[in-house]
Amino acid sequence: MDHHPTASRRWPAPRADHERPATTLQWAGWLLGLLALAALAGIVLRRGEVERFLGLLGSLAPAWLGLAVVLQLATYACVATAWWLGLDRAGAHRPWNALIGLAVAKLFVDQSVPTGGIAGTAFLVNVLARQGVPRSACMATLVTNFVGFHGAYLLSALAGMGLLWLRHDARPWMHTITIVFVIVAAAVPLGLFALHHYGRRAPAWVERLPGVAALLEAAAEAPVAQLLRRGRLLAATAALNLAVIAADAATLWTMLHALGLHASYAVAYPSFLLAMMVATVSPIPMGLGTFEAASVAALSTQGVPLEGALAGTLLLRGCTTWVPMAPGLWLARRALREARDRA
Repeated sequence: MDHHPTASRRWPAPRADHERPATTLQWAGWLLGLLALAALAGIVLRRGEVERFLGLLGSLAPAWLGLAVVLQLATYACVATAWWLGLDRAGAHRPWNALIGLAVAKLFVDQSVPTGGIAGTAFLVNVLARQGVPRSACMATLVTNFVGFHGAYLLSALAGMGLLWLRHDARPWMHTITIVFVIVAAAVPLGLFALHHYGRRAPAWVERLPGVAALLEAAAEAPVAQLLRRGRLLAATAALNLAVIAADAATLWTMLHALGLHASYAVAYPSFLLAMMVATVSPIPMGLGTFEAASVAALSTQGVPLEGALAGTLLLRGCTTWVPMAPGLWLARRALREARDRA
């Protein structure tokens, strides 16, 4: 198989939506998120004890924090493995360690441009294509990961609600969020299949959506029917994404224990899932403020003190989102620069 696209079938130069100047709407989203986060902190610390909150942060157990770092490194390994399996099955082998850096960069793009994973996936596909991976292999891996990723999140969302229902901790707002998330999570892969069907004949407004334009160029060539018959590959990809979700929820559980709060994993898991669902359907970048509010509400519903729920959630976000942003930005820029050099 030829690993180099011909000149007549070249992909457009990689575009990263996070490199465009921020629009007024984007700035408004960041501002709303910061206000929501500040309001949440004010409400929690007014109802709780500021001294208790500061005391929890001051008594962090380093061993638990180290475990959280290991869990997060495992999530990047799982993401890289999922892409490695897809590319290898498509006949375009790539070094596993090279995909680790791209996994971190993809996280930065996904967090910066909240589009249900489309922007980060478009970024990764474009970079791989510029590195010599053929278009068909990129699209095959894209479809495989989309199906596995969203299938895993759908199963996890239902499992999380099942745990809350069994514990009699489910609330009406939780049911509403789960229903909305299930609709959104199902719509994203269905949208990809629509792109596969329409290709460049898709409506013009679709091309203006963040991350979508880069996919339209080759979406019609994705071997969807063939991929859907690869049950083992899809199952492995879904399992790896389930492992990512489990590790992220375990990171929340770890942070609670680092604070001296002995909450069970059965408490942390649905709380993380609800926060993730709220952040996914929220138009605010990175779910800023909305993720934290949902996590604190879910944890407190299950008996975790408000100040402990806030502290644990902030530590989780720092470990999963804010700390990786700097290396993610650097890796994303490096990948794009190398891709332009290859063009």
